Amino acid sequence: MTHIDIEHLEHFHGLPVHNPDPSSGPLPAADSVAWRLVCEYDEETGFADLWEQFLETVDTTRVRALVIGPWWNDEYTPFAPVLELIVAHADRFPALRGLFLADVEGEECEISWLRMCDVTPVLEALPLLEEFGVRGCGQEGLALRPLRHRALKSLRFESGGLPGELVRAVAASELPALERLDLWFGSSWYGGDATVEDVRPVLAGGLFPRLRHLGLQNSEIQDEIAAAVGSAPVIAQLESLALSMGTLSDTGGEALLNGQPLNHLSLLDLRHHYLTEPMVERIRAACAPAVVEAGEAEEDYGDPDDEPERYVAVSE
Repeated sequence: MTHIDIEHLEHFHGLPVHNPDPSSGPLPAADSVAWRLVCEYDEETGFADLWEQFLETVDTTRVRALVIGPWWNDEYTPFAPVLELIVAHADRFPALRGLFLADVEGEECEISWLRMCDVTPVLEALPLLEEFGVRGCGQEGLALRPLRHRALKSLRFESGGLPGELVRAVAASELPALERLDLWFGSSWYGGDATVEDVRPVLAGGLFPRLRHLGLQNSEIQDEIAAAVGSAPVIAQLESLALSMGTLSDTGGEALLNGQPLNHLSLLDLRHHYLTEPMVERIRAACAPAVVEAGEAEEDYGDPDDEPERYVAVSE
């Protein structure tokens, strides 16, 4: 189930996203855009052909950012062969600093159907990469192994079901330059079995000394996460915190209020929540002058006499 529209990236790594089309005129300078590679549906050529054409027509030594869109031209196919191509030609991209895998909208393929793979090899092959984002689900193969990467500043996993093993791998990695970390936990229906304990090493502080933004989002256990965040040492080093897109209720809101002060933040993102309006106002007052983005509460589903049914913003 998706309560927000996942849209194509318009900008990535500070650059406008561009779909190359040699038939539409001269291509932009190689270092002026984030190149988005897309297999058009029902075309005879596959991603390998598209990739080869890209290597032949663009000066890849100057490419700074790369975005991979839909990589199939008929039936959904596994992502592993695409990753293998990127890894095999990593030496052709000495200037690459931003990489986003699976920039796919729901109308093209639901996030839980994206047939991902272990993405560790591409990080190992690109030691100078600074920004890395992935969209997909654990039940379709998304995985990561603990690694050391000296240059990575931003790491983002957008998922409708994030595996606990992947979260533990992030927490076991050495990422001394990391400034931004976003994890969408997702739903247990789609392989999202990550827990607060899995992210506890991050919350303890010191693991990523340069971390300034933390997003623990899209979670069915958003109240538990809020409670853990309330006493987490890492909060003191942050400039922004996102607990959005999940099932945050007044229980989690109270835990935030009873925890450490959050008014040193520039932004607290709580959008897509189940908080009452009085709780939102209490949080705003307690966090001032920090900006609290909340918006209207989501609607509880189910029988009023039973436990409310609450959903994360992105699952299927």
